[in-house]
Order: sequence, then C-alpha cells, then structure tokens
Amino acid sequence: MEIEGTVLIVDDNAQSCRLAGDALEHAGCRVLLAESGEQCLHVARKHHPDVILLDRMMPGMSGDEVAAILKNDRELNGIKIIMLSAKTSTDDKIAGLNLGADDYLTKPYSPRELSARVKVHLRTKKAEDALERAYAGVERKVRERTAELSSANAHLKKEIAERKRAEEALREALGEVEQLKNRLQAENTYLRDEIEVDHNAEEILGRSQALAEVLRKVDHVAPTDATVIILGESGTGKELIARAVHNRSARKERPLVKVNCAALPASLIESELFGHEKGAFTGALARQIGRFELADGGTLFLDEIGDLPLELQAKLLRVLQDGEFERLGNPQTTKVDVRVIAATNRELQKAVEAGEFREDLYYRLNVFPLVCPPLRQRKEDIPVLAEHFASKYGAKIGKKIATIPAGVMEALRAYHWPGNIRELENVIERAVILARGSVLELDEPLQGRAKPPRSGEDGRTLKDIECASISIALAECNWVIEGESGAAARLGLPPSSLRSRMRKHGILKPNRPAGS
Repeated sequence: MEIEGTVLIVDDNAQSCRLAGDALEHAGCRVLLAESGEQCLHVARKHHPDVILLDRMMPGMSGDEVAAILKNDRELNGIKIIMLSAKTSTDDKIAGLNLGADDYLTKPYSPRELSARVKVHLRTKKAEDALERAYAGVERKVRERTAELSSANAHLKKEIAERKRAEEALREALGEVEQLKNRLQAENTYLRDEIEVDHNAEEILGRSQALAEVLRKVDHVAPTDATVIILGESGTGKELIARAVHNRSARKERPLVKVNCAALPASLIESELFGHEKGAFTGALARQIGRFELADGGTLFLDEIGDLPLELQAKLLRVLQDGEFERLGNPQTTKVDVRVIAATNRELQKAVEAGEFREDLYYRLNVFPLVCPPLRQRKEDIPVLAEHFASKYGAKIGKKIATIPAGVMEALRAYHWPGNIRELENVIERAVILARGSVLELDEPLQGRAKPPRSGEDGRTLKDIECASISIALAECNWVIEGESGAAARLGLPPSSLRSRMRKHGILKPNRPAGS
C-alpha cells in the first residue's frame, strides 16, 4: 500500500494512541507516537511529520504550548496540527484554532472520521508543498534571468519574453492550486457532514427473490460507468441501492455526492449543481463549488430527478452527454468525469407525455433502470427487517428486544405498508420506545392506520389489484405471454406492455433462474 503521509500522534493515554495509530495505519499512513509535549517536539524536529494529532490536556507541557512552539518554528510551522480534546464547547474549539491549529477533533471520535480528517489535511499539505516548490522554482528562474539580462543587453528582448512566459505559467499554476484548494475545502465540508449521518450503507437486508434480482443487476452495472436510474415508491430504499452501485464500482474511493432535486427551491438548484462565482447573483457573497465539480472522479446521486425544473433539464442533459458545463457567472467551460445515478418515485414516461420532463433526458437517464420493489411484494423480508430495526433502536435507547411474538410478526406481514420500509422502520421504532420489557408489542392495530390512496373494495390498491391480475393470468396460461392462448391476449394487452408491467411490479416466474 502506498504511504499517504506521516502522522505524529501525541497523547499521554497509551490506549488512545494505539487506537488512533491502528486506524491511520489501516488508512495507509506512517504513524509516529509521542507521550508528552517535550517528546513531540523532539520527534517533530527529527522526522518532520506531515500532520500532528495533538492532545490539548497533557501533564507537563500542554498541547497549547506545543502548538505555539511549532507555529513559531520556521522549520516546523508547515506541519498540519489537529487538536484533540474531550471539551466540546465552541469557545474551546475557537481557542484551539486561535493557537494555530488547522483543525479540532472532539473525543471520542470514530476511526472513520479520524481517517477522513487526516486524509484531507494530507492532501492539503501536498498541495501546499507543490505550490511552495512552484514558487521556489519560479523565483530561481527569475533570478537567473535577471542576472543574464544585466550581463547581456543583446538578449534583453528574448529574456523579457521568457520572463513573461514564466509569469504566465506561474499564474496558471496558482489558478490550478487555488482550484484544488477550493475543491478540497468543499470536499472536506461535505465529508464532515456525511460522516455525521448514518448511511446504513451495508444494511440492504432481505432474502426475497425480488430483492435478489435487483442486487444481481447492481452487480452487473456497478463496474461500468453507465448511467443508472432507480425507480420505485417512496421508502423502498432507493438511496441504499445507489450506494451499493457506487461502493461496488471503481469510483468507490471518491465521494458519492447527493442532491435532492425536490428539497431545494428551483432558483437554487442550478447553483447547487453547477456552482457560482462571487457576485453571480444577489446573495452570492463567495465563490461556490457545485456538486458536479465536487463529484469529479466519483458519483453524483440525483434523488427525486422527476422534480427537476424543466429549464435545468437541458443543462443536465449536456453534462451527461459531454461532461461539461459553465458555472454561474463564469463563461469558462468546466469539464468533469462524473457517473450519474438518478432516482424517482414518479412515472417519468407519463411526465414526458405531459410535457413535464424532456424526452431526450428521459432516454439518456434510462440507460440501466433498476426497480426497487415495494415492501408488499417482499413480505418474506419483513421478519429480517423488523428484527434489524428492533435491534437498532433498542441499542439506541438501551433496551434489548429479545422476542417479536408470532402474532406481531403475522400482523406485520399482513399489512399493506403504503409507506414501505420507511413506514416499517417508524412502526418498529415506536414499538421499541413503548415496549415495557424484552418483548415487542404493537400499541395499535396496523390496519387502523391510514389506508393507501385509491383502494379497492377489499382494501388493496389499484397497483395490488393489477399485480394480482397479471400473476393470476400468467399462472393460468402456464407463464406463456404471447399467442392466442397467452396471458397478454387474456389481459387485452400487447406482449411488450405486459412485459413492461411485469418488470414494474417485479413479477418473476417461480423457480426461474436469475437472468433467464
């Protein structure tokens, strides 16, 4: 494994040093240890680490004193300092940063957060070192050219031209470094926000055939750069599927950047996606890197794509086709390498027919559709999900749910779940909170909850009725679709329409081999 950089951990707690060191070595860092402020200064002068994790509260010389000495030492002041402290108040954090620290990490911290923070500062340090070398190289060239000019007037015009070229190269280098620093800062901010959120990236739970079929398709498309659109009702786990595609791709080392197209006002979505320059519009007080630039080399997840304003769909189509766009307030074209995964609970074909969604964008997104089946079509997964949520929320509030009675489980399986997995999770969380012991009980009958829209006389939705009708017709026709005796003729549908609806509802022939 390539060494990311050298990190010096300074903490009088041996266990803390060991845990932090294991996490950073696993992340590809070379780790040095020091148990006191005096030892830290000695090791820093000898090895010149890239980053120092410095505990503020230590016997003898405190972390604050060590930070002040490091920042006043011309040979050591380029080392990145991350203060470590159990104090969480804003004043303590500000005090640590005012002493010259580059970052502040509150104990206890997760190994994932520690690795992410350290990697960001290692990248910044590399960028700054490259900039310093560029400066030194240019200054050396300028001095050499100036000496030559003073001794050879005959070459004056030639030397002036070379100096101008060197200055132009410096400006270009500075522009590239500035762009890299802005991107690293934006990525650092995004990663901090992401670390604080529980993504449940590995919690795609279930053993149903419908879910297995989706995951099989995920394994096929993930290694490619094909655009993926994830379809399904609200609460079916579309974001988890998007994360599975990203995590199984070659882009997994770069971030998966999310944008919810329905959560932002139409006036802000363009700026959020493509960024803006300072002064590009009223309220644009600083330059902002857009999500496409932030996801360069990685994956962009456009949730609720069906709610993207029509006027922005053409610009999105251009990025998908050509990988380029213009930041608001800047006519210069920016090129990016981004894989796009989109998701929606809308029927985009109907939106196209209604003039609410561009047909060309629909076909560009619809390269590889994945359909998340609703929970009512995954009844065999309900016990696994219920036990998982009971364990998860029990651990959060200090309860251990040891048993879900058969009657409760049967009620969960019998319910139609219009809100899908999200509704099941909420029901289980409420039941865990109200549980008086280790046995999970429902506080109210599930059938008393809100009914799904457009219900039939038996309480089923139109989608349930259509799904059942198709399944019955297929079974009666021995799963023959075409021909006079086929299911399509019996249902009065073209064979292509019947196959489309089978895919929509996740209807597969029993014991049918995957991919057949």
